[in-house]
Amino acid sequence: MTSEIIPVSQHIELRAVEERYAAELHNLVVKNRAFLQTAFDWAQHASSEEDTRRNVQSNQMLHQRGYAKMFLIFKDDGLVGVLSFNTIEPANKAGYIGYWLDEAHQGQGILSQSLQAFMRYYAERGEIRRFVIKCRVANQHSNKVALRNGFTLEGCLREAEFLNGHFDDVNIYGKIYTL
Repeated sequence: MTSEIIPVSQHIELRAVEERYAAELHNLVVKNRAFLQTAFDWAQHASSEEDTRRNVQSNQMLHQRGYAKMFLIFKDDGLVGVLSFNTIEPANKAGYIGYWLDEAHQGQGILSQSLQAFMRYYAERGEIRRFVIKCRVANQHSNKVALRNGFTLEGCLREAEFLNGHFDDVNIYGKIYTL
């Protein structure tokens, strides 16, 4: 079985998650743990490479069944982040996007280029037409990614996400991608 690859640019590609990337992914999570814990609850629970491997295996199964899609962002053959559909609603052709990028690679347009290629890929296949990003109001970087990539702020979900001991408000952005 050949793995699914979405080309982004000469230097960037998205590779469907596979177990062979578990160690590399775990090392990237560990390297970015302090930053990730400010945005995601799961970061504190990825304590061992085995935890990451189990998460990868679970995501591979969801990917194959079409309920979610997890891709790893590679720049010049090095793993630098993750871009995924955390949830897919096939009947509604809607995909809920999640992402994070290694701190050392932020601010270079990698995530925006990857996001544009990702959306185009799924829109052209006719699988997804409504793309959704949910992010904490306080996560300025994530909000800027949504706005920079043509998403519309559709509302704010009050106290919708529990992180680091309290509930935070979450912005919900949408983009309809039609060809």
